[in-house]
Amino acid sequence: MAPSNTHNSDQKPGHGFIQGHSLIELAKIHKTPLYVYDGNQILTNFSAFEQAVSLLDSKVHFAVKANSSMAILSLLSKVGAGADVVSGGELERAIKANIPAQDIIFSGVGKTEDELLLAMRYNIGQINIESGPELDKIAELASMHNLTCSVALRVNVDVDPGSHEKISTGQNNTKFGVSLADGKAEEYYQKIASHPHLRAAGLAVHIGSQLTNLAPFEKAYIALLEFADHLRANGYDVPCLDLGGGFGIDYENLKQPDFTEYGMLINRIFQNKGYRLGFEPGRSIVGNCGMLITQVIYVKQGIDKRFIIVDAAMNDLIRPTLYEAFHQIVCLNEHESETGIADIVGPICETGDYLARGREMPLVLAEDFLAVYSVGAYGAVMMSNYNTRPEAAEILCYNENVHLIRPRRTITDLIEMEKNPF
Repeated sequence: MAPSNTHNSDQKPGHGFIQGHSLIELAKIHKTPLYVYDGNQILTNFSAFEQAVSLLDSKVHFAVKANSSMAILSLLSKVGAGADVVSGGELERAIKANIPAQDIIFSGVGKTEDELLLAMRYNIGQINIESGPELDKIAELASMHNLTCSVALRVNVDVDPGSHEKISTGQNNTKFGVSLADGKAEEYYQKIASHPHLRAAGLAVHIGSQLTNLAPFEKAYIALLEFADHLRANGYDVPCLDLGGGFGIDYENLKQPDFTEYGMLINRIFQNKGYRLGFEPGRSIVGNCGMLITQVIYVKQGIDKRFIIVDAAMNDLIRPTLYEAFHQIVCLNEHESETGIADIVGPICETGDYLARGREMPLVLAEDFLAVYSVGAYGAVMMSNYNTRPEAAEILCYNENVHLIRPRRTITDLIEMEKNPF
């Protein structure tokens, strides 16, 4: 189950500064709502993941959908990260961030003709095929344009990851991958292997996101390995097994992920098997490296609880509304007072516009600043302009320097993007 957004812990994580910079001062300079990232910690997490799987032939591709900031992608490219993309736009971002085309994997069930051709013309490392019709389309396009591309077959191993239903992708009742249950997967792989314009890259699997239990990984990987071994036994070349991502983070205690046990699991299953391995971590690399700073507009005392009304809203961070997600929230201004129950809500005209409900919060006053933790993944990338609200700005702290990596647009900017025929 997904963590509840009702939380009564009195834990107060260390807060107030990032790389020596006061969060309150950063908020005053850059205004709120404001995303703040720790670039050094992002690289530390990526290095830790690489180290955990380093005993085997492997390549780590950052899942761009978790955070597609050009600055963060470029920072990761400097340490050799590949990219896992799910749209033509993400592919273009990865290329412009200097991630080599051969280190890019294109996943997703609905790649358009234009996106497939874009990937083929860049000659990216791998396109993950997720259905028979998609395989037919890419074979047709490759033949028509006299292109050769490397493709892998994403299989659905029917494993319940135990995470929120909206981010579970490994079961047969989801739209992802080709089931191993009806023989279609082997039929499709045979078609890939025999097609003159396609190169069989291997198999791929991804069962979901925010997994905190290794058992579903193990079950999925064993099923994938058994199928790969079966294909090899029947004469097919299966060079690579793409193991996806999904490793979860600690939203409550804010601890950075420890990949040691995951690495041990990988070594135990795949050592001496002769497969090159691919990985696509996203949330675990950036999730706990980002904060959203917001300022209190009003504090409203209701019949049985307070409403702390802030300038960040569901358009800035939709996870609490969309996934019932929990994020640790602290007040950056210190006041001596007992705590009490409060809802932390935004200004959007929706009851669902909240960052937290039923939360133990200290005395909070208008103009105070709050920090919402663990928003480095699926935070800024899911922003919108609902209610004609400009997106939050983003800054990156790296080597103690502060970089504005996405300026806040103005309302004038938003209006001028449109064409008014009247």
